Amino acid sequence: MTIPAPAFTLITPTATMSSAVHGGRAKCLQRLVRLEMPVPVTVALSFATVRAIAAGQMPEMGDLLAPFGPAPLLSVRPSSLDPDWGGPGAILNIGMTDSRHETMCAAIGERAATALYLRFIQSWAIHVARLDPEAFDLPDTPSRDALRAMLAAYEAETDERFPQSIAHQLSEVLRSMARAWEGTSARLLRQARGAPADAGLGLVVQAMALGVGAGESGSGVIQFVNSATGSPRIEGRYLSQSQGRDALGDGAAFHLTGAEGHPSLEDLAPDAFAELMRYGAAIRARLREEMQIEFTLENGALRILDGVRVPRNSRAAVNIAVALARDGVIAREDAVLRVAPAAISELMHRQVDPAATRDVLVTGIGASPGAASGRIVLTAEEAQAAAARGEHCILMRRETTPEDIRGMHAASGVVTVRGGITSHAAVIGRGLGLPCVVGAAGLDIDRRSGIVTTPEGRVLQVGDIVTVDGSSGEVLAGEPMLLEVALDGASAEILDWADEFRDIGVRANADTPRDAATARNFRAEGIGLCRTEHMFFEGPRIGLMREMIFAEEAEDRRAVLERLLPLQREDFAEIFRIMQGRPVCIRLFDPPLHEFLPSDKAGMRELAEGLALPLSDIEARVEALQEYNPMLGLRGVRLGVTVPEIYDMQARAIFQATVIAGEAGDPVVPEVMIPLVSAHREVELVRTRVDRIAAQVKSESGRDFAYRLGVMVETPRAALRAAEIAADAAFLSFGTNDLTQMTYGLSRDDAGRFMSAYVSKHVYEEDPFHSLDLDGVGELLKIGAERGRLGRPDITIAICGEHAGTRRAIEFCRAQGFDYVSCSPFRVPAARLTAAQAAIRERRTAAADDAD
Repeated sequence: MTIPAPAFTLITPTATMSSAVHGGRAKCLQRLVRLEMPVPVTVALSFATVRAIAAGQMPEMGDLLAPFGPAPLLSVRPSSLDPDWGGPGAILNIGMTDSRHETMCAAIGERAATALYLRFIQSWAIHVARLDPEAFDLPDTPSRDALRAMLAAYEAETDERFPQSIAHQLSEVLRSMARAWEGTSARLLRQARGAPADAGLGLVVQAMALGVGAGESGSGVIQFVNSATGSPRIEGRYLSQSQGRDALGDGAAFHLTGAEGHPSLEDLAPDAFAELMRYGAAIRARLREEMQIEFTLENGALRILDGVRVPRNSRAAVNIAVALARDGVIAREDAVLRVAPAAISELMHRQVDPAATRDVLVTGIGASPGAASGRIVLTAEEAQAAAARGEHCILMRRETTPEDIRGMHAASGVVTVRGGITSHAAVIGRGLGLPCVVGAAGLDIDRRSGIVTTPEGRVLQVGDIVTVDGSSGEVLAGEPMLLEVALDGASAEILDWADEFRDIGVRANADTPRDAATARNFRAEGIGLCRTEHMFFEGPRIGLMREMIFAEEAEDRRAVLERLLPLQREDFAEIFRIMQGRPVCIRLFDPPLHEFLPSDKAGMRELAEGLALPLSDIEARVEALQEYNPMLGLRGVRLGVTVPEIYDMQARAIFQATVIAGEAGDPVVPEVMIPLVSAHREVELVRTRVDRIAAQVKSESGRDFAYRLGVMVETPRAALRAAEIAADAAFLSFGTNDLTQMTYGLSRDDAGRFMSAYVSKHVYEEDPFHSLDLDGVGELLKIGAERGRLGRPDITIAICGEHAGTRRAIEFCRAQGFDYVSCSPFRVPAARLTAAQAAIRERRTAAADDAD
């Protein structure tokens, strides 16, 4: 069965073509033709045609071959929408047959003609006939004997003669490449690179420019910037008597310029080199991109075979986009759109060198990007001791708890067996900019013996060196080469431009003065979530918290909290000073009290000694505070209502710090946020006490100040009752970590055990703790925002969960009219860029609609 014409398009300056129909390579070749560059005759097959070929519907070969004239030699290359999605490799010299070989021996010489035929037989055997590659290795010297041997090997493997019809050869090459693209492995690979499931493949059939034969003939590749830095530099290679991209892999290849003191194309063929320089400048100006040009010389005549985007790492991508904008080649908006937010994130962290050998011990979830090497430690105390000795260490735990925070501060990286993208280790790791891998299932940690066993049975000991790659989720043996942080002036410039275009605020989640300084350096517009409980694990504070927990009466609790008050006050004052008048949203105490108590016998004995209490009393109190489901138990506002002394102390510390910071600098308007609210009455009770404390501090200090009180919406009921809650709230900030947990009825720390199975079986589109669920959780956000505005039209609406730094969440929040998003400090630059890109795309879409 044949496909009705037109199944393919001859590439001419006026042909109707687009990247969305024929792929990026085909469209680029048309642009080169329009620039009157010497591109060989080329025909493009559309995505639809290639899909039909994969299904067994072949275009009419006579019509397809007609533009190339009699007895052509051809190449076929893939043309997908995005070259990063991969695709089948190019196949050259289609049309080589026994008779064509004899003809070419007379025209270009026996050695050159035989080399062409051998290369085609090899490509056909491996990629079309799918034969064992070992039987088709190219000989060192192309000869008739070698050719006869390879043809005989093909016939022995297939029981048939090597195809002698160009129509048959071309049709089978097209069929093979089309089916390779549709294969399961290829589909999964390109989806992992960001391609949609239904991504199409185009193919381009091009007349060969041989690169072999009489006169100066060869092939080469040239680009005009460095792929690692993006800085201007002529790079590439040229190899005489070669084809395709052979020059890049041959040590005998020439440099392109003579600047480095080597033989060069510039010396060998100065006219062709000058042409390439002119073409490079024209391509940059007209295609508005840094391109890599594949070319051939055939008896001194230059042919341009292909043009692709210069391969580039994240640093080069930023520098190239900025340079193009500075030179007026593209607009600033385009420069912002061309930089992936992930590239900015990558530049902020050390990375494993892509060229390094990776000895993978275990793979989990990359929860906090970057890479770090160090010696294995298994406890927070060991991590602190290593830091004191000046040693880098990797903290490995079954899971982390708030007690591990000091160890996490001391470690260079963290690995946990349990947990997901919003687990304790993941959240703290991102806040600290600490490489972190969670959910490393199958890793067995024996703390007593100091041994860690991998899923494959490899045994590691405390002190062994490992590397955490929080970007890929892999834990590696040893210490591979790491690339250093590469943020530079171009990165700052692209983010400055992004700030010009974005229309939603970006704040940071920052729990300590150190976090606040990081947020400030990354140009966060304020702090959207300051989790005060993390302050209580520093130094002597945890001892005071434990003493407060064991106090029987309110007066005794207040006495202990009075000793904590100056410590909290100084923390808040320092954060206010760092943020220089920018808004700071402080969440009142949230976690259940049992998190501050030791869980093992040794810790309980130490606590008993510190409090001068019998061990039995400690054990009884710890047992009494245990809950079946502490995340749904006595925590958040429930503690504020039942043990109000804690919130009283925190409110006093916040307002006294407001006075101190206001005297030293810009006026501070603190935002006090009540966590885990589910009822309006909870807000009324807490607000009454907070207002009273504020009045007392104003009276005691003789200073007036403003403050805002709001609610962290983490329960579905709070979202549904947002109208009445808003009556006593200046802002609603959605905490999507807990809101997702409660909406799904999932434990975020345990979901990793089955989440991959759920995603692979399409129960969930993606892990809802990693990617915001727009249908369920998103609907609650929408309802909560709408009802909150009904209750109070001027209310501020925000999101402060870990989702907040993702593109999906930022685009959703913009669409719902949220005022800001708040994410981990190290995610702020990428969030600023993402927000700008969303705004630019929306404006361009609206402009296009208006034009229609």
